Amino acid sequence: MTEYKMFQGCTIGNRIPFIEASARKVFDKLGVKTSEAPFACCPDPVGFNSVDHTSWLAMGARNLTIAEQEGKDIVSLCNGCFQTLKVVNKELNHDEHEKAKINKILSAVGREFKGTTTVKHFVEVLHEVGVEKIKEMVTKELTGLKVACHTGCHYNRPSELVQTDDPMKPKKLRELVAATGATPVDYEEEMLCCGSGVGNTEEEPSMQILANKMDSAIAAGAEAFVVICPACFQQFDTNQKKAEKISGKSYGLPILYLTELLALSFGIKSDEMGMKFHRSRPKELLEKHGLE
Repeated sequence: MTEYKMFQGCTIGNRIPFIEASARKVFDKLGVKTSEAPFACCPDPVGFNSVDHTSWLAMGARNLTIAEQEGKDIVSLCNGCFQTLKVVNKELNHDEHEKAKINKILSAVGREFKGTTTVKHFVEVLHEVGVEKIKEMVTKELTGLKVACHTGCHYNRPSELVQTDDPMKPKKLRELVAATGATPVDYEEEMLCCGSGVGNTEEEPSMQILANKMDSAIAAGAEAFVVICPACFQQFDTNQKKAEKISGKSYGLPILYLTELLALSFGIKSDEMGMKFHRSRPKELLEKHGLE
């Protein structure tokens, strides 16, 4: 069995550690082996990369060399971290000039990027484990639960580089959700950004984008959102009240990370994962589907 170096990123470990808890429990159940590494910030694929591309490459490359040193691949729990590490890896493997420049920088800390590790999103790893294996682990089938799937932007794009899924109609998340017995609904705004990025500079349009997502999902019958990115999770969960003020509506939609949904279907209690720390309380949903 392949052992991965787990890259959880800054946001999960520091702000929403219950997501790490659910991931570890699901990985353990499915036999996905992970180990720790002294990784630093990925760093951010948008803001940091836009300000200083060379520093972005060097910091990303340093993280990659840590996994290379052990001959291990990386599994990322975060879309942004995944995109950064995957794109840095590809750019340096296809540009000898940039690679030499970055290795000169890394030599100051005794490191050298070789390009021998592979970076995977946790959705890819779970999909490779197999839908059938996941179905075998389900003890609480979630039949009747309708959810809106949201992959987020960085999981799929830039599609020519990350190549995780169909960028316009991603299937892997939906297939993993369906393995629990839950039903992924079709909603018009599924491929729309959650609005998290623009929220750093303009809050109102960010909340309007989020409200549009909420309205569309509810109209399609969704009882919850399933997400795979910590930035998206925080946008949906933490900022849902702000979106309600913009729209003048009350949503109350629980937000579940994919690993939380899988863990619940595996019979793991919500308290064991710390789901009580969600801002949009899932208690009513859990009781309705016999998951408490």
